[in-house]
Amino acid sequence: MDASRFVGTEPLAIDSKIDVTRLHAYLKANIEGCEGALTVERFRGGQSNPTMLLSFDGKRKLVLRKKPDGKLLPSAHAVDREFRVISALRDSDVPVAGARLLCDDESIVGTMFYVMDFVEGRSFWAPALPDQSPVERKAIYLEMNRVAAALHTTDYRVVGLKDFGKPGDYVARQVTRWSKQYRASETETIEAMDRLIEWLPGNIPPETRTSLIHGDFRIDNMLFHPIEPRVVALVDWELSTLGEPMADFAYHMLTWRLPNKPYRGLGDLDIAALGIPDERSYRDAYLKATGQQGVSDRHWYAYLAYSLFRVAGIRQGIMKRVVDGNAASAHAREAGALARPVAEFGWHYAELAMKS
Repeated sequence: MDASRFVGTEPLAIDSKIDVTRLHAYLKANIEGCEGALTVERFRGGQSNPTMLLSFDGKRKLVLRKKPDGKLLPSAHAVDREFRVISALRDSDVPVAGARLLCDDESIVGTMFYVMDFVEGRSFWAPALPDQSPVERKAIYLEMNRVAAALHTTDYRVVGLKDFGKPGDYVARQVTRWSKQYRASETETIEAMDRLIEWLPGNIPPETRTSLIHGDFRIDNMLFHPIEPRVVALVDWELSTLGEPMADFAYHMLTWRLPNKPYRGLGDLDIAALGIPDERSYRDAYLKATGQQGVSDRHWYAYLAYSLFRVAGIRQGIMKRVVDGNAASAHAREAGALARPVAEFGWHYAELAMKS
């Protein structure tokens, strides 16, 4: 896969609903320092919520993130929740971009949006980090582990997120939610998904604790310092809520299980030669940092099955938008087409859980 198509920015599409003049007037009235000519470019990549770079006379930069155009599934693309959580975490140990404003006036850019600070940093699309040395790879992975632990040990009540979700039964509620979302966006019968929908409710590991969770914690949702192995911003908080941290971490660790192609995973790579920590040591470091107990193989496989079920549901939602004509890019079609194989991976881990 050519990662260059996911890096940098590109001009707005000709049929974009963003009125740059109207947006500029709104920004000047609500954020200091937005004078000067405004240039709006879209970040390349597969963001479910379109993300724009705002440049003022080529100097000051901000980032705008909006809901996509078209009919959306209920509760999907919650940019207002993203804005709330990065606002709450601004002074925490979790690195985030500074939140500026939230706008629910759809006449400005066509949908609800928010604006945050632009953070200068490196984006890594491929978890194998092909351009880094083994020493650099290890440092980057240890930093990701640190950020995961910082997130899951942040007191959500202290930062003002006590009502950001419902404590307890997180995975059970998620299974119900994504089952409904999947059925609402179903475009074909996927037997493995039907099996997971039936199996998961009776095989969810006991919940151990509640924390703030990201929902999409992975390397390409982090910006790293330009020269240091340090995360300067964790981004894409659309799926964040309160829930079981081990489920959030298991999703992150799918990378160790999935093959390099087409999933950009590490499952068929020599990670020891790459300098990347193995699954067990990486997980143990996280458990130690968060003060959690070990996890049984049965429960770990169940978490992996649940995580893949959820990914398959998200992929199916993308395919539904493609079929409905609201997502026409080749990347969207490729992403949606993975719903079936991802569900099949999920059922594989369900079977391993049953055998453990």
